[in-house]
Amino acid sequence: MQTRKIILTADGSSSLFVPELNETFHSKHGAIQEAYHVFIQSGLSEISKTEIAILEIGLGTGLNALITALEAERRSIHIQYTGLEAYPINNEEFQSLNFCQILSSPQCSTLMEQIFNSPWNETSVVNAHFTLNKKAMKFEQFQSEEAFDLIYFDAFGPDVQPELWTEKIFSNLYHALKTDGILVTYSAKGSVRRALQSVGFTVERLPGPVGKREMLRGRKLEVRS
Repeated sequence: MQTRKIILTADGSSSLFVPELNETFHSKHGAIQEAYHVFIQSGLSEISKTEIAILEIGLGTGLNALITALEAERRSIHIQYTGLEAYPINNEEFQSLNFCQILSSPQCSTLMEQIFNSPWNETSVVNAHFTLNKKAMKFEQFQSEEAFDLIYFDAFGPDVQPELWTEKIFSNLYHALKTDGILVTYSAKGSVRRALQSVGFTVERLPGPVGKREMLRGRKLEVRS
């Protein structure tokens, strides 16, 4: 079990720090601003559907699920959200997160509670716009075929846990995407870009969030065996 400490990031929002890895769950330059930039602006906003299936690799604090649920309501779309997490946060950690003090939405606290309290390994209807399936499992164990429109790849960094950023894992995720599906990640490391390309993704370098020059977006443009 990882030891984790609550920290504040530069935009005032909280995150968790793992001393053994010297790694944070979110950018120290701003947890909320990074999440919106990478996953909403560069990911969700690229999907022009009203029914969207999303897979998150690294559910973590639930921040990405929370802002996606808020966006689903704001955009009047329906999102089926699957989040993988091998080491779920506990209640004490959850109670220390201040996301809803930063996000200006009257639904935020209720949504955040529902996301945290939803049972693991089964589908929960959070509201009319958002269903959630939290899977307590390692990323390497996940297999799916053409089930998702969008993947949020939010694992710990490739310098810290390179085994999570391999061709094998990206190949599994390529097959989990529908044709024209998208994968977004905060990393722009050359080895990550090459691994994505090698399994079939068409990869774009995009401007990164505050504190990062670039990020990556991969598209599955054709079915590949």
